[in-house]
Amino acid sequence: MSTSVTTRPTGKRYLGNRNPASMEVHDLTNEKAQCQVPVIIRNGHGVVFSPDILPQAHSEGFDNCRWCIGDSRR
Repeated sequence: MSTSVTTRPTGKRYLGNRNPASMEVHDLTNEKAQCQVPVIIRNGHGVVFSPDILPQAHSEGFDNCRWCIGDSRR
């Protein structure tokens, strides 16, 4: 299950961008400038997952960010 965030999450590894045009999941431990995590959060599109694992993000319809995770399915 995902939960919206309004600030940069601490203690979480994955951040989803629920913008319908994106629906990507980002790995905060491997964040790249191209991920634009601050913009995602500022625009109200950030979500975290419970459990905080990549398969959970995938089960909710999020695709891998090509920059910080790779192997995008799009």
